[in-house]
Amino acid sequence: MFLSLYFYIFFYLLIFGFGFYFLGLYFLSFDFIYIFDWEIFSLNSSSVVMTLLFDWMSMLFVGSVFLISSMVVLYSDSYMESDPYKLRFLILVLLFIISMFFMIMSPNLISILLGWDGLGLVSYCLVIYYQTFNSFNAGMLTVLMNRLGDVSILLGIGMLFNSGSWYFMYYGFYYYSWSYMFFLLIIIASFTKSAQIPFSSWLPAAMAAPTPVSALVHSSTLVTAGVYLLIRFNNLLFLFDSSLFLLISVLTMFMSGLSACFEYDIKKIIALSTLSQLGLMMSILFLGYPILSFFHLLSHAFFKALLFLCAGLIIHCVNDSQDIRYMGGVIKMLPFTVTCFGISNFSLCGLPFLSGFYSKDMILEFMSLNSFNLFICFMFYVSIGLTICYSFRLCYFVLFINVNLLSVSFFDEDFTMIFSMIFLCLMSILKGSFLCWLIFPSPDVLIMPLLFKLVPVMLIFLGCWVGFEISKVYYYSIYLFNFYLFNFFTGLMWFMPFLSCYVSSFNGLKLSINYIYVIEFGWGEFLISKLSCMMFIYFSKMNLIFQNNNIKIMSGLFFMFIFLFILI
Repeated sequence: MFLSLYFYIFFYLLIFGFGFYFLGLYFLSFDFIYIFDWEIFSLNSSSVVMTLLFDWMSMLFVGSVFLISSMVVLYSDSYMESDPYKLRFLILVLLFIISMFFMIMSPNLISILLGWDGLGLVSYCLVIYYQTFNSFNAGMLTVLMNRLGDVSILLGIGMLFNSGSWYFMYYGFYYYSWSYMFFLLIIIASFTKSAQIPFSSWLPAAMAAPTPVSALVHSSTLVTAGVYLLIRFNNLLFLFDSSLFLLISVLTMFMSGLSACFEYDIKKIIALSTLSQLGLMMSILFLGYPILSFFHLLSHAFFKALLFLCAGLIIHCVNDSQDIRYMGGVIKMLPFTVTCFGISNFSLCGLPFLSGFYSKDMILEFMSLNSFNLFICFMFYVSIGLTICYSFRLCYFVLFINVNLLSVSFFDEDFTMIFSMIFLCLMSILKGSFLCWLIFPSPDVLIMPLLFKLVPVMLIFLGCWVGFEISKVYYYSIYLFNFYLFNFFTGLMWFMPFLSCYVSSFNGLKLSINYIYVIEFGWGEFLISKLSCMMFIYFSKMNLIFQNNNIKIMSGLFFMFIFLFILI
């Protein structure tokens, strides 16, 4: 039953994905926009409506989400084969896809909240799917971080109530009294969902979810929702100075790339690489190129989903261990998986004529010709170099190094997993050039000095060498002075998980302990809260004594009254 259900869902998602994709290309070529409005009720001339906006941007994004989701559902049929709750998992994934659909298609903050809240709640259910202590902690961190963004959206809804409508496309073009506050609320909501500093700690923690969910969440759905919201609000962003948010995005890109170079969990390495690419999308968006950011979002989604699916099969084959120090020699035993893994890694690094090359190279060229300072330019190039560094280190540990401890427990490659990976592999090769020809009506030819053109190539070779050296540092770290502290600092994302959890809760916990000692364990609890209870207990005991010794008490009272009567 479950096999056929998974296959049917895969088939329908694939059909809808191709349908939305080709409709998006049709709308792009003829510049069509359709809006469907359903008014639920009206309140003080502000109508609470369910709205769907069909334009080329939303259709292409929904088509990409459905195509990736179809492959993830097919992959999950084999990956979750031994799970007794496969049906529950499938329903949660479908709820997640539907929430993303509503979030993408809504030009209205009321209807966006339906998909925005749905993404946060269903992601919590998926992160705690395995019901372990670590997954509960990760799920709570994820849902509380995303709740901050939900509060920002709710405050934005209340702010737009003064304007008479919740359509954000009407209020992005002109300046009014509450614009700056609204701008800040949208930035906070997007930063929490896309895990920018200081909200970055939840994204690696969300790796407690099953690997197919990670492929879906960290490629095209949850984490890209914040970037997509800012792309829709791009006209509002250009009214204000965004240099501070540009700095935060560039620091996020640098921090996550540096942390990935010292991480040993294969899923967390790929999650940190997703965070690095989100910082790249955000920073080029704040530089003033929203279409370029959207182009990188679409091209990144396919090869990042492929990277997660390949990592899931490798984890499956080494007895469900995620530590890359236990892997090695996979290149000899999983040929199809390693081929797809290598292509997705090359696309992530920006190898020429793969999908990631077209968007990354264009982003670097536009950033180099922009009038920002040397620090932004330097951080951009260093972050691109760190991408090659951690990708090559990951390949070295997983594919090329000698066979390690857990590599003896191999299983065979599964046909359904291989089919989904090969489809995403083809899209990772073709998608970038395909979209580059279609989205940009005329080719962008940027004339730059030879040195600027050669810097990315030099960074690729430098990143490969540094990645190879860092992969050997683990074995010789005992000889390096204070390297453990540096590894601890960078591998823990500059102590951001501690800052997110312990610092925010420590003072509250201390205050609550004092309250417990003063109120719960004090005289006030004994004299006020417990007094009535103690009286009832005392009277009930007395009543029980009277009931159990009724004849003795009555006869005793009788003789006592007779004695008193005689004395009187």
